[in-house]
Amino acid sequence: MNKNKLQLEQLESKMEVYATANKVVAPPTGWIKAVRLGLGMTLQQLANRLSVSKQSVLEMEQREQDGSISLKLLRDSARALDMELVYGFVPKDGTLDALIERKARELAFKIVARTSNTMKLEDQENSDKRIKKAFEERTTLLKTEMPKILWD
Repeated sequence: MNKNKLQLEQLESKMEVYATANKVVAPPTGWIKAVRLGLGMTLQQLANRLSVSKQSVLEMEQREQDGSISLKLLRDSARALDMELVYGFVPKDGTLDALIERKARELAFKIVARTSNTMKLEDQENSDKRIKKAFEERTTLLKTEMPKILWD
């Protein structure tokens, strides 16, 4: 098994845990404020736990709502709320393999279409069956080799 394949499998197994996390919708006020209010904790109490001012907590809550808060501040806030920040990525395609498959198919289509067009211009057009076979072969090759161009 090649090194890249093994790395992908290990990464995939770590990401599986987060597979349903992308379905969770964050509270409109942000997690910090929602949890703080849910626990019945005041701004001042959270500020004391973070060793910051009440105004700083308000700004943190606003930055989380705006999407401009740092991971460090989120992590610190979670600890102050006796929580743990969970952070991860979830492939839009469901799995890393599906992502690679999609990118390989997109690139294979471009390559085969370009080649097919060139051959057509030279009056050497291939049949649809041959083009489809070339597309599938190129997709498989791209998935196996995973060239850097896959991500351009």
